[in-house]
Amino acid sequence: MAFDMNSFSLQGKVALVTGASHGIGMAIAEAFAAAGAEICFNCSNQASMERAVEKYNSNGIQVHGYVCDVTNEDQVDDLVSRIREEVGIIDILVNNAGIIKRIPMTEMSAEEFRQVIDVDLNAPFICSKAVIPGMIEKGHGKIINICSMMSELGRETVSAYAAAKGGLKMLTRNICSEYGKNNIQCNGIGPGYIATSQTAPLRERQPDGSRHPFDQFIVSKTPADRWGIVDDLKGPAVFLASDASNFVNGHVLYVDGGILAYIGKQP
Repeated sequence: MAFDMNSFSLQGKVALVTGASHGIGMAIAEAFAAAGAEICFNCSNQASMERAVEKYNSNGIQVHGYVCDVTNEDQVDDLVSRIREEVGIIDILVNNAGIIKRIPMTEMSAEEFRQVIDVDLNAPFICSKAVIPGMIEKGHGKIINICSMMSELGRETVSAYAAAKGGLKMLTRNICSEYGKNNIQCNGIGPGYIATSQTAPLRERQPDGSRHPFDQFIVSKTPADRWGIVDDLKGPAVFLASDASNFVNGHVLYVDGGILAYIGKQP
């Protein structure tokens, strides 16, 4: 049987990408739009939502922006209902919204730990729970959780983030286990170190022209010998959102330039 390239198309699909006002979320939303999907996204405040809508529009992408706190179950339920009424039943959910607090564990308060867990783990649970009934009604659905290399590895100062992302990996597998029979595929993407505005200070050249120590560290640990860019995540995201991945479920696709496969260079 000939392979149908249309299986990668998202034409006619409704996608919700949480926290897609910039960075990885925006890149994924742009890729989905290019593949034919109708894009919905949320921000936590009106101003950032309006700025993001303007940016999408300036790039020729029509989007539906909403203000919603994804850690608030009532707000998320209302968001999903509004999207259903205004755009359609959600076919694709990307749980992208996230935060990180780099604080040594013994200096981190329980409240700070809970804040990270709330955004990075509880919110994907809340959003997934809200969209799954509509996906069951439609007879299909795709959920993509933005995991992390910290779903597999630990590092100093990121105890809450690693705990949340490790939990998100297992939530991904459990949604697969519970709703695979409903033709819902839940997978994760685990980005490596991605060059964004947030990581720019870590890549600045030193006064003597040398690389920042953290930049040196990351490149030395990456077989690809570079940082990733947000465009590196577009193809994997479209694949996991499309019919081309209909038998891929409960998997985390690490887009990390090979870091997790590599022991590192000998000193």
